[in-house]
Amino acid sequence: MSPRLVTASKLLRRLEWRLEHEVGNRLVGDYFSVFRGRGMEFDQVVKYEFGDDIRDIDWNVTARLGEAYRKKFVEERELIVLLVIEDALSLQFGSGQRTKREALFELAVLVMLLAAMNRDAIEVLHVRPDGHRHTGRLRGRSEIFHAAADLLAQPAPDLADPRPLRTPWEQLHSLAPDRSVMALLGDFPPREIPREWKTLVQRFTPVGFRVDDPWERELPGDRPLSVYDPTTQRVVVVDPRSKVHRRAHAEWRAARDAGFAQMIPRGKDRLVVTPEETMVDALAHFFHAHMGSAARLSS
Repeated sequence: MSPRLVTASKLLRRLEWRLEHEVGNRLVGDYFSVFRGRGMEFDQVVKYEFGDDIRDIDWNVTARLGEAYRKKFVEERELIVLLVIEDALSLQFGSGQRTKREALFELAVLVMLLAAMNRDAIEVLHVRPDGHRHTGRLRGRSEIFHAAADLLAQPAPDLADPRPLRTPWEQLHSLAPDRSVMALLGDFPPREIPREWKTLVQRFTPVGFRVDDPWERELPGDRPLSVYDPTTQRVVVVDPRSKVHRRAHAEWRAARDAGFAQMIPRGKDRLVVTPEETMVDALAHFFHAHMGSAARLSS
């Protein structure tokens, strides 16, 4: 086993232990509640009982009969979680102790571990400047754990590779059935929306995960900084005192946020974190907030 794979496996075991022992019941339950129903079909309407999920209440039937009724579902098929990871060169930037790429890949494997704990299936499409790799359908803890370790062990793309990412959007339709969850992880730079995106979000349930470096949110300090830009392979000088630089930074940030929102319209389906955050906690907050939003809509 390669040293990179050994290191990746150790990190995965630590993450898995925390999922199981510290936030396990809450996070696994939230994951199931948020993604539940994607592989379910309606069965019948039954009386609401204490402890049932209020989001399943059929308000039309409840109003007509004068007492609470809820929709009952039966499992139609397994849930497929399709992870699309855009491994852009820009993810290798990091002004702190770790890069955006390290944080994003930790998020990706956490979703994989949660899927395994919920007995869901996983498909991973890993896109790099030098091509893309598809895992195929993964089921069970052993298959998913090994695939997650292999993903973490993948070396970062060569910074000298000038080729742009070419995500095969047209192929995603064939990777998972309708109503699967599609988790897109990447840098979400300002770009044109892929022409296939409209049909993809009609077929799948999209969620988006992005990691922001603190310098991307706010220019640091009060003196010029020399920063290596992995996307242009040049050292650029950024001066927080310059009105021109501050305006350009603000415009770039606004365009990036607008593009992210255009691809993933519902705010509750977007997760943005910094590398300094604890990814387990960030993911737990994402699922919990998602549940709270759904409950408010049902009330």
